[in-house]
Amino acid sequence: MNDRPNHNETVVPILDLDGLRVISPVGRGAKGVAFLVRNHPFGESWALKVILRDLVEKKKSPDAKDGGEYKRIWLEQRLLSRFKHPLLPRLRGILTTHKIVAYAIDYCPGRDLNHLRKQQTENMFSPAIIRFYAAELVLALEYLHNSGIAYRDLKPENILIQENGHIMLVDFDLSTELPPPTPPPPPPPRKSQAARRSCSGRRKRALSLQLFCKCSSGITPEEFADPPPERQHSMSSSAAGKSKSNSFVGTEEYVAPEVIQGYGHDFAVDWWSLGVVMYEMLYGRTPFRGANRKDTFYRILTQPPDLAGEPNPLRDLIGKLLAKDPRERMAVEEIKGHEFFKGLDWDSVVEVSRPPYIPTSVWAADREEGGNVNKSIDVESFVQRVFSAGEVEKEEMNPVGDGVSRPEGNHGGEEEKKMKNGPPCDDDDTRNFAVF
Repeated sequence: MNDRPNHNETVVPILDLDGLRVISPVGRGAKGVAFLVRNHPFGESWALKVILRDLVEKKKSPDAKDGGEYKRIWLEQRLLSRFKHPLLPRLRGILTTHKIVAYAIDYCPGRDLNHLRKQQTENMFSPAIIRFYAAELVLALEYLHNSGIAYRDLKPENILIQENGHIMLVDFDLSTELPPPTPPPPPPPRKSQAARRSCSGRRKRALSLQLFCKCSSGITPEEFADPPPERQHSMSSSAAGKSKSNSFVGTEEYVAPEVIQGYGHDFAVDWWSLGVVMYEMLYGRTPFRGANRKDTFYRILTQPPDLAGEPNPLRDLIGKLLAKDPRERMAVEEIKGHEFFKGLDWDSVVEVSRPPYIPTSVWAADREEGGNVNKSIDVESFVQRVFSAGEVEKEEMNPVGDGVSRPEGNHGGEEEKKMKNGPPCDDDDTRNFAVF
C-alpha cells in the first residue's frame, strides 16, 4: 500500500453522533452496519458506515494476516478523501468513539443496479439503458485507474443510483494502489510502399513455415511476424513487478481469470468485471455461474461466454471485455472508441439531465420534522447487538483470501452478496441500500 502523503486529499471534518440525526439502518456488512443519517446544520443525507472497534482489533491479533482488515478500513477512508468525481462518493466526515469507527459518504436513494434490473421486464435492461450505465462505469473506472487505483470489486450491488439518476460506485475496501497506466504510444509512422511489400513477404514466409514446419522448438510461426501493439494497461518489463497485485480478491462470479490463476493482476481486472456486469444487464444472469465455486472458476478459466442472439456491437464489446488473456482485453481508449458507443459525447455523459431512472427523493415523505422516523436509535448499541455472539464472525465460515469470504455452495445474486457482506438487516426491503 502506498503511504506517501497526497496533497489531493481534502481535510475531512470530524463528526459527532450528537450532531447527526439517525434515520434508520440501511445495510449490513461483514464489518459493520450502514445508517441513513441527516446532518443537523445543513440537512444533508449521508450514509454512515459504522464498524465495531472490537472486530478491527480482532483482525489485528497475532493470528490475523498482517493486520489486513485494519489496513483496508483506513485505505478506503484515504481513497474516499481523494475522490473528486461526480460518479464516486465523497468522504463527508469521520467519527470515532471507544466502541466504533465510522465515516459518512453520500447517500443514494435509488438502491443498486441489481435491484433496478430486477424491476425490468424479464430482469434485463434494453441496449440503450446498458449503453448509459456502461458509459458511466467506463468513466468512473477511467478516473480510478488514472489515479492509480484498481477497484477490484465491480458488481451490480456496488453500483448505486444517486438522487439525480446517475450511478455512484461504492465499496473500496478491496481496492489497491498501483502505478497509473502509461498513456498509449503514438501511432507508428506510415510505412513506405517498399516496407509494406517487405512486411507482406515476411507474413507469406510465416504462412509457409506454418504449412511445412512441425514447430518442435516451441516457437510458433507467428513470432516471425510483426508483434502486436501493446495494450494501454501494459507496463514495461522493468515495472511489471511493481505494477501488479497478487491478492486473491473479488466476488466469485465477477472475478477475472488472472486473479484465480494467481499470476498477478492489474487494472485489466476491472474491464473484465465490466464485461460480466454488461452481460448480466443484457441477459439477466452472469456468464460463468456454475453449481459451486469450483465449477464457476473452471468456467471462468476455460469457457467462452454464451453471447446468444444476433451479432451486434453490444455483444461484440462484451466478448472483447471477456477475453481470458488480460493482454488481449480491451483497454479504456479502445472501449470508448468501440462501435457500441459510436456517437456518444463522453464529456456530456455525467451532465445528462434525464437518466433512465430517477428515484424518489429520500426526504419526499419526510419534509416535515414530524415524519415517520425512528429518532431513538443508539448507533453503538445497535451495531453491538447486530454483531452479538453467534453472528460476529459469519465471514470466517470459509475465508478465500484478503478479506473476501464465501461459504461453500453459495453463488450468484443475493446469495453472492451475503457471502461477502453477511446477512442483511432484518428489513429485507432495505438490504440493497448497503454501501459496503
